[in-house]
Amino acid sequence: MKIIEILKERMSFSFEVFPPKTDQGMVNLKAAMKHYYEYKPDFITCTYGSGGSNAGRNAEVCEMLKADGATEVMTHFTCIGNTKEDIKSKMEHYRSIGIENILAMRGDLPKGWKGTKGDFSNADGLINFINREFPDFCIAAACYPEKHLLAPSFSSDIAHLRTKQDNGTEFLVSQLCHDVDAFTTFVDRIRRAGINLPVVLGIMPVLNKDAIIRMTLNNGCSIPVELAAIIGRYGDDADDFRKAGIEYTINQIFRFISVGIIGLHIYTLNKYEDVETIIDSSGIRKGV
Repeated sequence: MKIIEILKERMSFSFEVFPPKTDQGMVNLKAAMKHYYEYKPDFITCTYGSGGSNAGRNAEVCEMLKADGATEVMTHFTCIGNTKEDIKSKMEHYRSIGIENILAMRGDLPKGWKGTKGDFSNADGLINFINREFPDFCIAAACYPEKHLLAPSFSSDIAHLRTKQDNGTEFLVSQLCHDVDAFTTFVDRIRRAGINLPVVLGIMPVLNKDAIIRMTLNNGCSIPVELAAIIGRYGDDADDFRKAGIEYTINQIFRFISVGIIGLHIYTLNKYEDVETIIDSSGIRKGV
């Protein structure tokens, strides 16, 4: 099923996982999936590493998820290192294992790279190509509620987002965002720019101080006062920080739902125990 059809019916609920680098990691992830499936997610996405690293594991995870048959699956796909022929071959493989949904992005350039070393330098071209060659896929694109870190201005970032829509994107998935006001302002701005795509909110549980600071800086998003206070108060105690962070994440979910989000997408970091605690405590999927 195409995810856009789900978004037309209700607020979606979904998870993101990443492909482990080891065989034991794959065993652990397969065991963890049983816990995620209990919440009946509308879909699960699978990432891969910078520069397309671990792409083989990505395909393996996607195939595993499809074989389980418990939910829809969306794979990340970047134009880094991919020629048109590479893209065709990989899209055909995804289609052969039943994948219908693609999150198409430029992707992070590995250190030292000057370009994508593929046939497309940005997501717009990749989206256009997949849409023309494989019109049966449902294509999603990434968006940045507080502006892409490399965009020269917010206006230029929104203009590029409009071209993603015009090239065949059917819905958007936001990168990490802690600031509810920033998210609502972003949605208002893109609507005024003629971008009418559904926006699924991506939220990262606050579980580890160093990881939150690193990911926040890498994505160019802000740290709200409440989160900054948690970092300052509990930053030296990993366990206390995790407990305070879980409570903060639950409250963030409530805040985002209250402003009318179309979908809630949780970046699990492959930590199902803490994700279970957050979902159970929020009550958003109890008894589903």
